[in-house]
Amino acid sequence: MRHPGDAIYLTAMHNNNYDPIARYYDVLSRLVFFRAQLSAQIEQLICIPANGTILIAGGGTGWVLEEIAKIHPSGLRITYVEISAKMLDLSKKRDVKSNQVSYIHAAAEDFKIGTDYDVIITAFLFDNFRAEKIGLVFGRFHAALKSGGLWLFSDFYYNAGSGKHWQRYLLKAMYLFFKRISRIEARDLINTEHCFEEALYLPLKTAYYYSGFIKSVVYQKS
Repeated sequence: MRHPGDAIYLTAMHNNNYDPIARYYDVLSRLVFFRAQLSAQIEQLICIPANGTILIAGGGTGWVLEEIAKIHPSGLRITYVEISAKMLDLSKKRDVKSNQVSYIHAAAEDFKIGTDYDVIITAFLFDNFRAEKIGLVFGRFHAALKSGGLWLFSDFYYNAGSGKHWQRYLLKAMYLFFKRISRIEARDLINTEHCFEEALYLPLKTAYYYSGFIKSVVYQKS
């Protein structure tokens, strides 16, 4: 058995890699979105069952591990996948209490899933991908989630028909910035509701933040 602080490194430099701003990412997020991104994730965590197996894909700096440990200080087996080596290193310093965490340095589309999970958490992950990559990643995670399992999803949300002008301008600015800094491959935000609808997921809880620009959904696999 590996030590909870050990990491498996699987990738080199890759698109959608936040290494250049890893140490400043949380600060930048709070400067722009205040606590909206945090709240969208934290308010879902109460749904995590005790003694469950959890896959966190694109976990960033790992602060969510400490929030999970506040609810379940032990009994969880967590697979933590992050493409940024620097963010992964920050995550390994988090206090996970007695939960078992396997840290894996990999892109979401490259990670070899070897188990079935009770819960999958993807927070602000799919906004990085082109439309064709979204289908690929969704399909892999869908196959890894147990029947009746929960998918805690949160991401930016914009509807061209009803969205506000400032949201569209902010999205353009974000994609331009992250294209330069992190080689982000997406050029536009692709909403993912259709993926969950086609796979017959049941939305148990939906919430909006930052004037509707951030959406979180607790889905259950049927």
